[in-house]
Amino acid sequence: MGKHSRSSFLHRRHVADHHELFARDDNIHHIRDDCEPANPANTLTDRLNTLLNSSGPGYILPLCPSTQYLIQAPILFWSPSQEISTVGYPSGDERATLVVNGPVADGQGHTTAVDGTCSTCGGVKLRNIQINGTRGDASPTGGGANIEMGGSNSDQLIEYVHSFDPRSWSCLHLAEGAFSCNNATVRHNDIGPCGTDLFQQWADGISVSCQNSHVWNNTVNNPTDGGIVLFGAPGTLVENNTIWVENHTLLGGINLVDYLPWKGNYTNTIVRNNHIVGGFATENPEGTETKGTNDEDVIIKIGIAIGPRTWFGDQYLNNVSQSGTVLNNTLTGAFGYGMAISSALNFTVELNTLVGNTSFIGARGPNCTSTDTTPTPAPFVVDWASVQSSTVQLDFQNITDGDGLTCILPPEGGDFWPFGGNPSPVAGEPGAAGSGGLSGGAKAGIAIAVILGFFALAAAAWLIRKRALKSLALRRRSAYGQNMGQVQI
Repeated sequence: MGKHSRSSFLHRRHVADHHELFARDDNIHHIRDDCEPANPANTLTDRLNTLLNSSGPGYILPLCPSTQYLIQAPILFWSPSQEISTVGYPSGDERATLVVNGPVADGQGHTTAVDGTCSTCGGVKLRNIQINGTRGDASPTGGGANIEMGGSNSDQLIEYVHSFDPRSWSCLHLAEGAFSCNNATVRHNDIGPCGTDLFQQWADGISVSCQNSHVWNNTVNNPTDGGIVLFGAPGTLVENNTIWVENHTLLGGINLVDYLPWKGNYTNTIVRNNHIVGGFATENPEGTETKGTNDEDVIIKIGIAIGPRTWFGDQYLNNVSQSGTVLNNTLTGAFGYGMAISSALNFTVELNTLVGNTSFIGARGPNCTSTDTTPTPAPFVVDWASVQSSTVQLDFQNITDGDGLTCILPPEGGDFWPFGGNPSPVAGEPGAAGSGGLSGGAKAGIAIAVILGFFALAAAAWLIRKRALKSLALRRRSAYGQNMGQVQI
């Protein structure tokens, strides 16, 4: 086994392009002023799907506010520009909730609430609803994500959606289709919690394999595999998202590590201005203390991971992630590694900073291979032996082995976590209590407060770094076989 094996539950699942569960006719339904009721429950799934497959392009399926819909199978978009949304477009707890409630047996079963991957699903919209995957304490179920969108389509939109507790591997997946998925927009969503941090029971927050997409202004709370995972998705822009952990350790905040399905092609993929929040002490400081304990020993193992070897070890041999850009992201809290790069080609990594209080902790775990050297936790690490033709900010330190870094484990207790503060709901706001994670209204407010506060610090750090980088530009390193010493700024 490599340092971190995920053979039982792979990062990505293929979802069929279409479902032939329901007959279709060409009748066009006009937009309704009312909403489709959740009762009778025994006809609910069929009723929702029949409305979509019989109503033609542009039909809006209206769900009732503050209503739970217990569905037994996926709800399937069918025609171009259709929409599923809550009447009135609320953004908080009053959004309608699709509850994944179909049967599961022998590790397989109902996992997906909404599927927009049909061959005629261009321009479909999923707006202002909630998706409850209902995994609870169960083991993962094989199948698709809570939300499966993309496929061989363009111009899809997912906004103001709260997706949480998926039975399978992700809260939201944009599939590549026949490598023709294009221009999906994912914005203003509150995602998570997703999965647990037990071995191979993880789940992603947002998983993107659709090229030229825009993923922005989302909050991702308590994912456990990857917060935002880019499977290549060339041309995609990921910006102004906030990812944080509270009671589960996260393997990677933003991941550019998957060689498949785009064969490592991250051309014109840009990750910028995102904020990643690791664990903080859960006790109050006393006196001059700067660090304390965390009740759940929570960290983010890698804040931003670049290159397949950081994640999969030698599984993909000498294949690389290539031609992506990672700029101006900020990290705070407790991590194993703030950023880690190995097996990368033609990447640009600049002006990423630490803000507020941070610590870098962890040690070899049982899934670390005995033949590899696990680097000491640190803010920014790069394995120059496997990184070529890349421009990397000067405060990355060279490591001799950048394989499988997610095998580390956080310490069990001890005063290692910085004092600070996780984003948390404000008393009296929607989502301040409950088991399904924060509401969209709460998370939107949280995201704004977090981003304004931490990015004010980041702006100052950016100016300092910019001056330093100019003065030291001639000392910039590439990885063409050079073996240069570490430069700190």
